[in-house]
Amino acid sequence: MPYGITIKHDRGGKRLELQCAHQSGLLYVVPGPASWVCNEEHLHAHALAGFFKDLAGLQNPQVKELMQRWGIYFRERPVEPEEAAPTS
Repeated sequence: MPYGITIKHDRGGKRLELQCAHQSGLLYVVPGPASWVCNEEHLHAHALAGFFKDLAGLQNPQVKELMQRWGIYFRERPVEPEEAAPTS
């Protein structure tokens, strides 16, 4: 597995392979109660953005401290429409 983030499209979900010289892990994203609105192609983006939005919204000092320890910050942004494919 190469270093970085590799997204594998599994049946019914996504597998994100995370690896560098010091850490390695797998993150599985499968359909859940809050992700039914999104198509399978973008399921991982929908689930992760929603998860971090909810996690940051907890305003839990332990969560905030842990995220800061790892240098992870999340800011919700307005949803932009998907760009349409150019037509000939």
